[in-house]
Amino acid sequence: MLRNASPMLKYKGVLVIALLVFTQFAWSQSDMTVKGTSPDLYLMHTVQPKETWFAIGRLYNSQPKDIATFSGVTMDKLSIGQELKVPLSAHNFSQDGKKNADEVFVPVYHIVQEKEWMYRISQNYNKLPIESLEKWNSVTNDQLQAGMKLIVGYLKVKTASSPLAANGLKKLIVPAATTVGTAAKPTETAVVKTEKPAETKPAETKTTETKPADTKTTETKVETHKEELKKEEPKKEDAKKDIGTPPPTTPVTPVSATEGNYSGYKGGYFKPTYNGSGKSTAGNAGIFRSTSGWKDGKYYALMNNVPVGTIVKITYNSTNKSVFAKVLGQLPDMRESVGLTLRLSDAAAAELGAEMGKFYVDVAY
Repeated sequence: MLRNASPMLKYKGVLVIALLVFTQFAWSQSDMTVKGTSPDLYLMHTVQPKETWFAIGRLYNSQPKDIATFSGVTMDKLSIGQELKVPLSAHNFSQDGKKNADEVFVPVYHIVQEKEWMYRISQNYNKLPIESLEKWNSVTNDQLQAGMKLIVGYLKVKTASSPLAANGLKKLIVPAATTVGTAAKPTETAVVKTEKPAETKPAETKTTETKPADTKTTETKVETHKEELKKEEPKKEDAKKDIGTPPPTTPVTPVSATEGNYSGYKGGYFKPTYNGSGKSTAGNAGIFRSTSGWKDGKYYALMNNVPVGTIVKITYNSTNKSVFAKVLGQLPDMRESVGLTLRLSDAAAAELGAEMGKFYVDVAY
């Protein structure tokens, strides 16, 4: 095809073919699957014939000395077939859509393992927001399957110097109101702390110092409250059948005399703060044990793919009753969670009138 072309055209054609071959070669010998867990994430690179430290550094937009140090080797020589660890740092790795003008985004992947869910993956990769995982991969938590390749971030490479740039993106879509490093677990802790009574119990201390008689009355109320809880909990046979021992990741908010501001809202304490956005789902609900809700009406839920702190409305059509619960976190990664849309605290399930281990509900948020 180039036989009758001018010398300059032939030269350009050869360059294009060489670039395509080199690009394909670079992709074939570069493993774009992320290894390790945050903050020590890296890519594996296999050294090819005539490859130099400088060439490898340009390929991944990384300093050769950083690659050598991370790999635990010296820079005196390279061996064909040698395995190198290329560190992913703020310099060459992005999960927030930020890059320099002369760079592009090249996706890097995670291979989904058996019984692995979005929450676990997000924690392993710099607490990446689940919304980003879903947006980049067009998949939800319920659609995950073992062996699936998920984009968990992007390698930032120089357009003019890295062959990987040929398959790069100039712009990265990051879901609004999400920031890398703000995963559900820290927020969940904050919510629990907000709902828990202060450990120092300042109100009781003050009463002890100034009004000894009132202190006795307060202590009597607390003891009476504890006895009432003991009488009520055995009646909740559905909760015992469903889960028995609460999952280790399930937050439990104790009830105390300091939380006496429940005004008897039908549906729970959080009903007035419910502000639905029009989203809804439906599915089986399970139950977890909690001391909260029996007296103060503070109902809680564990649910995937819903931001921690969201107030959700749960409707049990069999009794035509609804409750409002605050999401404390994800469903625990355990066998009992398979097939569940959410778990409710046992007090919430009791108000719904649920009398079985699992029951079908509609959820709006």
